[in-house]
Amino acid sequence: MKVMVFVKASKGSEAGEMPKEGLLTEMMAYNEQLVKAGIMLGGDGLQPSSKAVRVHFSGNKRTVVDGPFAETKELVAGYWLWQVKSMQEAIDWVKRCPNPMMEDSDIDIRPVFEPEDFGAEFTPKLQEDWKRMQAESEKLAGKKPKK
Repeated sequence: MKVMVFVKASKGSEAGEMPKEGLLTEMMAYNEQLVKAGIMLGGDGLQPSSKAVRVHFSGNKRTVVDGPFAETKELVAGYWLWQVKSMQEAIDWVKRCPNPMMEDSDIDIRPVFEPEDFGAEFTPKLQEDWKRMQAESEKLAGKKPKK
């Protein structure tokens, strides 16, 4: 199963406080364990919401709102995308994670929808299109220059 693991924002992350070298070293070692275990598919830290925008949808209307956004506890400061055998495996890995913030913090784990979760509405044609787009996306991701 695929899960998206969200590192929730904190007052410090929203203020733009950067982690110290010790925390960066711990997080790199943790990420290395995830990679070696074949779990980590991707992940990154996110800039504070002061650098973000939110697009609100209401029917055909789109409204763009500039950050920062008020509810820090509802914001995401980083993420991982993992391939795990079960939710319990994801929980076990998160429990091994160094505290990603320099203060109390939370991490949410959410399962990613799989094609079969959509039932009959996700027709064979749509599934074929989805697989094609996934393959194209992975191919393009492999061609991006490394920074």
